[in-house]
Formats: sequence, structure tokens, C-alpha cells
Amino acid sequence: MGKLEEMGGLIQDSSAQEYLAFERASKDKHEYFNGHVLALAGASLAHNDIVSNLIREVGNRLKDKPCRILPSDIRIATPSGNSYMYPDATIVCGEPQLIDDRFDTLKNPMVIFEVLSPSTEDHDRGKKFFHYRQIPSFTEYILIDSKDYFIEICQRQPDDSWKFDAIGDPYGALPIKSIGVQVPLEELYRNVNIIL
Repeated sequence: MGKLEEMGGLIQDSSAQEYLAFERASKDKHEYFNGHVLALAGASLAHNDIVSNLIREVGNRLKDKPCRILPSDIRIATPSGNSYMYPDATIVCGEPQLIDDRFDTLKNPMVIFEVLSPSTEDHDRGKKFFHYRQIPSFTEYILIDSKDYFIEICQRQPDDSWKFDAIGDPYGALPIKSIGVQVPLEELYRNVNIIL
């Protein structure tokens, strides 16, 4: 299995093929960035509640659209094949494009959601966003704070720049413009203990 090892958080100098073989045999999740493999940690109850609410609420709004929302078990690949990541949820519209017949790695996400926690926030805002932006179909990045009613929306513009907006009103709604739906924040944060 080359440079990959079963133990440790960061494994260096691995090929993408070695990573995929290792990952598909592993019980745990790992992300891959240009030869480096990073082990993923578990998530808090608040994080999991937000993801569950997101999938339910967005999924219900997609029933009559040619799109679907997928949970965090689907890997996302960059076009170069040098990065593989697990977002918290992904929307794909039209026919999903997969890297092979294993049906576990998507190439054409439209909207990607990450639920932020103190331990993952810098990684989600930085390295992951940098790699996600390489995907041509990717048009909207939504970062959901797990400790406060706060959501950031990053939208790709026609000139390939990114526009950033934020919502902090607990009685407001998250607009997902690329698919034309809105989700009330109170539904996204249902059962999450946030003190106003």
C-alpha cells in the first residue's frame, strides 16, 4: 500500500490511487490533498443535528426539481484527481458524474455545505474551499456555524469571482440561489441548543 499507513492523522507522499484503495478499505474517513492524507474526526451532537435538519429540509424542497441532496458519505473529487474531500452535504443537479463504477466519488457537485466547528473552521474556509473552487459545476458554498445562528454563503459569479453574504437573523431564511429554495434558520437549527 505504498506510503499509506493504518495509524496516524496525516500521512504524506501517497498517490491518489493508493489513497482511494486505502480509503475504500478503511472503516474511518480520510481526505486527500496533493499527496497528504488527513484523518477526519467525529462530529458533535449539534453538528449532526444541523446536518440532519439540512438534509431533511432541503430534500423536501427538491422533490419537484432535478436535484438531490447527498450526505457526507459521498466523496468529492477535483478535476485533476489530486484532492478528495467529504463535505457535510452536497447538492447535485442532473445526472451525477462519478469517477468510476464504485459509485462513491462525485465529480459534479453544485452546492456544498460545511457545518463549522472550532476544530474544522479554518480547514473548511481555507484548504477545502480552495480545492472545491477547482470544480466547474460548483457554484455555491454554504458554511453553517454550529455554535450560533450564523450562515455564510459564497456564490460563484459569471467572471469566476466569489460573492460573500451572511445571515445572522435566527428568524431569517437561508436562500440557496442556485436551486431556487429557501430554508428557515429555525428549521436548520431545530433541536440545537443555541442561546440568543
